[in-house]
Amino acid sequence: MRILQVITSLEMGGAETLVVNLIPRLRALGHTVDLCVFNGTETPLMQRLRSMCPEVKIYSLGRGVYNPVYILKLAKIMRGYDIVHTHNSSPQLFVALADVFCPVRIVSTEHTTSNRKRGWKWYAPVESWMYGRYSHVICISRIAEEKLREYMGGDWQDKTSPRYSRISTINNGVDVEAISCAGPDEALLSLKKQRKSILMVAGFRDAKDQDTVVRALGLLDKGLFEVWFAGVGVRQNAVEQLAASLGVKDRVRFLGLRTDIPNVLRAADIIVMSSHWEGLSLSNVEGMSVHRPFIASDVNGLREVTKGYGLLFPHEDAKVLADEINHLSSDEAYYNEIAERCYNRALEFDVNRMVSGYSFVYNDVISNGRR
Repeated sequence: MRILQVITSLEMGGAETLVVNLIPRLRALGHTVDLCVFNGTETPLMQRLRSMCPEVKIYSLGRGVYNPVYILKLAKIMRGYDIVHTHNSSPQLFVALADVFCPVRIVSTEHTTSNRKRGWKWYAPVESWMYGRYSHVICISRIAEEKLREYMGGDWQDKTSPRYSRISTINNGVDVEAISCAGPDEALLSLKKQRKSILMVAGFRDAKDQDTVVRALGLLDKGLFEVWFAGVGVRQNAVEQLAASLGVKDRVRFLGLRTDIPNVLRAADIIVMSSHWEGLSLSNVEGMSVHRPFIASDVNGLREVTKGYGLLFPHEDAKVLADEINHLSSDEAYYNEIAERCYNRALEFDVNRMVSGYSFVYNDVISNGRR
């Protein structure tokens, strides 16, 4: 089978990491899998993909995201593939439009439980038409599926309708074994000295809530704890200013864009994901893979994976977060219990399960001739 993955770019992020993990594994199953990016800027993830799969064709449409010319470029590229699989909103729409000119079987992954376009009532008919073009839509978590069906309404919620079966859930997956066996970053270990390190791996963008982690740090003993942020983004400066205003700037390390996340995770003592909303965070599952306690905001997408295994704190509640960190630090048995539960939960999201699910959808779409 010839499969084309289409995504906005290969900047660091959950959807982008999923695509880079997916391509070599699908090729190992015997498929021909190539990639089309709207913004072809060279990135560490793109370099990683080239290194793992030098035979993969990478089509770069330009340097922007919403360029109507891309529709015609896509139509020309798509005709060489059996399945075209989109990720992120602009590829979803542009591939659906290109499909009018060059009909193929198209599949999409819904990576979030919410986006700003769902609040635009005038845009709902556009999305209804767009999703109607797709042979299948894969949601990365059960809550993401529920939210999409709720938004689409009608046939998408009616179990007797053919459209109902065109949405399903395949949980995001990570290479649990590789992450678990990674060596800790020795430089970070030496920097923290006797302090416990609290790590959050996430871009500084609207969905993420690094602010609450900084506020929690302000409530913790300054001699015992420090925070590491791995990621970059538009909100980093605001978080830096908050750390300075709370007097904790000297205990917050901004690690920047890291391509060695497993090594960073292994060097940390406690993993945190503080968000306003999520689809299903790959950082969530990665953080649970390293035999460390994982603490997350009690919000959609994080709650689904974490509840009953890791720890949840109320959205934006720095006090409860600080209390949980203190408890983990002071009670070794509790720390080890939560760490073990988190690791066992991560095994349920192993990347091989995800790849098998995607391959099944592709085969089903092809064998049923569904459009």
